Formats: sequence, C-alpha cells, structure tokens
Amino acid sequence: MTVSRTICLGFLLVISLGTLVLMTPLAVHQGNWGHPLVALFTSTSAVCVTGLVVVDTGTYFTAFGQAVIVALIQVGGLGYMTATTVLLLLLGQRLKLKDRVAIQQSMDQSELAGGKALITRIMAMTLGFETAGVFCFYPVFSHDYGSAYGLWLSLFHSVSAFNNAGFSLFPDNIIGYALHPWINLVIALLIIFGGLGYEVIMEMFTALRLKRHPHRRQPYRSLNYRVVTTTTALLLSLGTLALFASEFKNSATLGDLSVPSKLLVAGFQSVVTRTAGFNSIDIGALGNDSLFIMIALMFIGASPGGTGGGIKTTTVCILLASSWAVLRGKEEVVCYRRQIPPARVLKTVAVLVGSGLVVIIATTLIVISDPGLNFIAVFFETVSAFATVGLSMGITAKLSAFSQVVIVATMYLGRVGVLLFMAALVGDPRPTAVHYPQEDLLIG
Repeated sequence: MTVSRTICLGFLLVISLGTLVLMTPLAVHQGNWGHPLVALFTSTSAVCVTGLVVVDTGTYFTAFGQAVIVALIQVGGLGYMTATTVLLLLLGQRLKLKDRVAIQQSMDQSELAGGKALITRIMAMTLGFETAGVFCFYPVFSHDYGSAYGLWLSLFHSVSAFNNAGFSLFPDNIIGYALHPWINLVIALLIIFGGLGYEVIMEMFTALRLKRHPHRRQPYRSLNYRVVTTTTALLLSLGTLALFASEFKNSATLGDLSVPSKLLVAGFQSVVTRTAGFNSIDIGALGNDSLFIMIALMFIGASPGGTGGGIKTTTVCILLASSWAVLRGKEEVVCYRRQIPPARVLKTVAVLVGSGLVVIIATTLIVISDPGLNFIAVFFETVSAFATVGLSMGITAKLSAFSQVVIVATMYLGRVGVLLFMAALVGDPRPTAVHYPQEDLLIG
C-alpha cells in the first residue's frame, strides 16, 4: 500500500460512504431510497469539490442530506490525507513519517510537510475563512429567507465557496444575486483565497504581519508565491476583459445591463470559471467565443495546495517559461531569476499530456454514448468535470447513465490528479543503474 494508493483509495472510500448515506430515506425529500446513480454522482461531485449536479440540491435532498453534502465538500476541499490527519490528531495519535510523506504528496509540496503544526494552521485558516463567510452572508440571506434558514444558507454557501465546490441551494444557483455586489464580492474572495493554496496564504499573512514592524527584516517571497499571485491576477483580469468584450452585446447575458453591471457579472464569472462553478448568468446562452475562453480558464484552474482543480497556474507558468527558453536558445528554464529543476519541467509536461488525454477520452466516450448532444456542450462539460469546476451548459441531467459514470470518473481523476492515479496503478518507481546512450530526435 503505497502513499499514492492510500490517497486514491481514501477518496474512493469517502465517495462510497457518501453515496450510501445520500441514498437513505433520511437524505431524500421523497422519504424513499434515492437513486444509486444520483447519490454516486452527487457524492463524487461533493468530494471532488466540483459542483456538477443531476438534481436540484435544495429540493431533492433534505436538511440532513444537505449537511452530508457540506461534510463531503469539507473533506474533499481539505484533501483525504489532511482530513485523516486531523482525525488522528484529535484522537491523540502521533504522525508517522509515512503520514508526513502522504501529506506532502497530496498537497503537492516540494518539501516534507511540517506535520502537526501545518495541519493546525490549515484547519485554523479554513475555519477562519468559512466563519467570516458566514458572517458576511448572514445579513443578506437572513433578510431574504429568515434567521434560521438564512444561517444555513450562509454556512452552506460559505463552505461551498471557500472549497471551490460551486454547490448552491438555490434552483438558479446565484443568478438571483447576479447584480448584488456584496454577495458577488464575498463569494469571489472566498473562491480566490481557497484557490491560492495554503502556503501562499500563509506567506501572504506573514508578509502583512511583518509590514506593521518596519524595523524587522521583510520575509523572502518564494518563487511559488510570486508565480501563483502573478498568474492568478493576470488570469482574473484577462478573463474579466475577455468575457466583458465577448458578451457585451449578447442580450441573453450582459447586453441589457449597464456597463458597471456588465463588469460585475463578467468579473464574477471570470473568478468562478477558474475553479468554483457558481454562475450568475445562463451558461447555455453564452456565445462560442465566451465558451472557448471559459474552457481555457477552467482547464488552467487554481493553484497547487488549494481547493481548486485544473492543471494549475504553476504548470502553465513553467510551460510558458520552457517555451521562452527554447525560443531564446537556452537549455535552462528560468522564472523570476530562479532556475526550474528539470524534473519539475518533465512533471509539468506529463501533467499537460495526461490531463489532455483524460479530457479527450471522456469527451469521445460521451459523444459516442449521446450523439444527439451538442459537441461544444459535451466538451465544456468534460473540461468542467476534470478541472472540478462545476459549470455546465445544462446537459448534466440529460446525459445517459453511461455518460454520467464517465463524468464521475473524470471528476475523480481531476481531484486526485492524473499523475498520482497513475502512480497508484504502477507503484513506486524503483531505482536503476541502467543508462542508455543519447540520440537526437527531430521536433517540430
């Protein structure tokens, strides 16, 4: 039982338990046993923090079922190994070396995790952001739906937003609050911070704390921090401008809104498209140019160590830096005056190739199974599932049983990671002393 197998099987275990619970009459409003595929799809979407649904979460599931979904989202957002470590610490168990290695691999850290201290900071940070989200949502939701249900709506959407899940209890998702600046701002900030990654947030808080003491030496900004923050800001800005321009005259989306409202909606969709899956406009009414922009943003996704999916911002940055090095005739990949290790460059290529293959295979299988569906809608759906985003053009519930199973598998692969899943199948690499002669190969 290798670390990669432990993580992959752990996610499967949580999905299976969630499926069984969501099938029970306690979780379904009808009072009968729920459909197994609906329960499996919902459990996978929650654990993989995706947000794709085949039923209306607010009406199909009871309060107990919705609470189970929140718990699954929380476990999925933290990651199986982090959640398991928290349980071990609560039980008074000590972390073994294997547990620390598992945390390192599950959070994609370059160094061995700090164990108890790291997990404690992660939990404190998660609870802090989610609690702040509840306090920010409550005045609006309590005014619209009453104190008790408003508190539940605030908790559900705060957990869903920070963990980049995109689940909503409203039938139209967030369309009803599309022009509400406060709700848009709170959801967007929770999504952004949740997708940045715990290491980046910790480094950001450390820098802000030390700024209050000018006499102290300012901390070193790591390469990961610089790449993540710069790439995130650039993608959010470009996404906002691209969606604003492409949907400016579309009366079904932004066309009838004022310019400030257009910027608000476009900015919100740029944020959620990266990882979360909330929607304040009808995705099916978007033009093909906007859909292509959103597909690209979804495929890139969030950052390593965060609650979002995709191939990650750092992967895109290393790929662009590698291309720039080739164009300049350099053999070293440099980013922010720091050389990227060759092993890391190879990993980024493997992530890109593996992710592309998963999307292509999933899209092909669904097109074969449901030939009557629009291709762009299917492609949008598979990218959204793999990147654990949760946006859809409205075809999720129309998919056949086989296609829904394909989406379930795609969400699972997107959450655990293609390389980690392949490592679980192949096993740990074995050292070898065999080296082969070099020979050149034509490229391009």
